[in-house]
Amino acid sequence: MSNPTPPWQTLSEIIAAENRVALTSFIDTLSSSETARVISRLSEEEQLKLFSILSPEDAADVIEDIPEAQAADLVEDMPSAQAAAIMEELSSDHLVDVLGEMDEGASKAILAKMDQEDAEEARMLLEYAPDCAGGLMISEFLVYKIDNTIQDVIDDLQANREEYVDYHVQYFYVVDRNEKLAGVLRMHDLLFPAREKKLTEVMIPSPLSVFDKASLKELEEFFDEHHFFGVPVVDDGQRLVGVLLPDAIEEALSHKKTKTFLRLSGIIGGEEFRTMPLLSRSGRRLSWLSLNIVLNIIAASVIALYQDTLAAVITLAVFLPMVSDMSGCSGNQAVAVSMRELSLGRVRTGELLWVLAKEARLGIITGLVLGLLLGGVAFLWKGNPWLGLVVGGALAANTLVSVSLGGMLPLVLKRLKLDPALVSSPLLTTVTDMCGFFFVLSFAAAVLPKLAGM
Repeated sequence: MSNPTPPWQTLSEIIAAENRVALTSFIDTLSSSETARVISRLSEEEQLKLFSILSPEDAADVIEDIPEAQAADLVEDMPSAQAAAIMEELSSDHLVDVLGEMDEGASKAILAKMDQEDAEEARMLLEYAPDCAGGLMISEFLVYKIDNTIQDVIDDLQANREEYVDYHVQYFYVVDRNEKLAGVLRMHDLLFPAREKKLTEVMIPSPLSVFDKASLKELEEFFDEHHFFGVPVVDDGQRLVGVLLPDAIEEALSHKKTKTFLRLSGIIGGEEFRTMPLLSRSGRRLSWLSLNIVLNIIAASVIALYQDTLAAVITLAVFLPMVSDMSGCSGNQAVAVSMRELSLGRVRTGELLWVLAKEARLGIITGLVLGLLLGGVAFLWKGNPWLGLVVGGALAANTLVSVSLGGMLPLVLKRLKLDPALVSSPLLTTVTDMCGFFFVLSFAAAVLPKLAGM
């Protein structure tokens, strides 16, 4: 039985034939995730040719199916005029996300080629932080004046139905003569009243809204309390500037979690894909790994101070990584709890002593239990109670240090305006290794005659 042809090979053949109809039809059969995977398997030349064959509308659909970082790399390599034509077809939120991932020079060149009104709107949205209401809102919504009638709205919907087909139309918004939000209309409110009725007679006045500078945390709390299909976004002057959808909040929260995970894993500078340029990917990784070399040299210097002790009791070399690793795991648990409580507002950066008291008590219990276990293993292996005492005591002491430090580090780093997710782990690892080596070797040096020959 022959293996099926990989979809990227099929796509490559269609691109070579330059058949737009076949190309569009084939892409329509792919899911969003499959589209991103298939395009990533094409060569750079094939990717550029793909977007030159597709119409701007179809190319925009493909751009919206792939991650913003990958889309930005593709669009940056296109001629500015071609890129601008595609970007004009994107929804406002996708447009800003992709432009935000680009180099400043590339994004300016594309904006210069775009329709002036679309470009001005994009520039306005780009001024907002990406994780606030203004950076997450959409600008495709329907708004009417306060003195309009039901008939005016229906006439506008009919006259512009092709343009509005992709708009968010769960709600219609009403503004006064100064563009300030005055009310909101549901679809239901347009169907049954008399056509000559004013919007003020059927709208919901003074609707709930969010400020354009509202943080992601505030927005999450808003949608947890109010299960709306969308909420109007207003500026300081109560002027309507956009609409925020709950899906945008969920996507932003997911992106934030992914970004935190990548930082904890040592991927600096945002998302990484294997389709990115080699030098860019290596730079993101080396920025973290280079820092770790320095920190590990510091930790290893402790061993150099006690090299005679280690040479006399070579068995200790087996337990050194176990002591540092086990206590390091305990410390990382404390880091995770502190970061979680910081994000929820359950603890403040000034509450170091309270956190220390809580974690130290836990560290004593955890350290004693782990120390007894590892010390027992050492005793059973070599039959020397002093070895068990050295190893177990070192693990207990290091666990206490690691847990206490792990609980406080995120608070200290947050107060210093450093990223706890990025800095906590390497600092904790260095201190845990250094203290672990110190405790094992210094305890062993104190009872060296009891351990000689092991």
